Amino acid sequence: MSRRIQAQWGNSQVELTWRAQAPMPPLEKITSVHGCCFEQGKVLLVHIKGRGFTFPGGHIEAGETPEEAFHREVLEEGCVKGRTTRIGLIEVSHENNPEFNPKGKYPLIGYQVFYRMDIEEVFPFIRNNESTCRIWVEHAEIPYVIDEHELALEAFKEAVKADLNTIV
Repeated sequence: MSRRIQAQWGNSQVELTWRAQAPMPPLEKITSVHGCCFEQGKVLLVHIKGRGFTFPGGHIEAGETPEEAFHREVLEEGCVKGRTTRIGLIEVSHENNPEFNPKGKYPLIGYQVFYRMDIEEVFPFIRNNESTCRIWVEHAEIPYVIDEHELALEAFKEAVKADLNTIV
């Protein structure tokens, strides 16, 4: 299943397309990794400076696989560890963005890979990165708490479907 929207990116619009269960794109086209983390029937959200409450995630560092980057980001931002399953991706197209810089750090068409994590370990929260707090949210409250575009909700729905034992 896919869903397409327009979203604000700086001063311009980009086209975002959610692709559930899509094949992994080439590593050089992946701009970030994100995910929905579940523990005891609740979902982990982190508050990122300047962005509000969101699912944990971030950029891939040199030498990391996307999954390794996701594990690192979740540990840094939410202080948790767990098992992951890749659930889909968001394609980010700058094809109609007049401010796109072909020499910039983002490709013309890039991808944000999404995972589901089933949390196995929770550590004391440390504010040593860009996250200022973590919260555990009931599934029904996610649309009212996250400060993301609507495709984040599509990723969340796919993450819930990835485990039929999850309470919706």
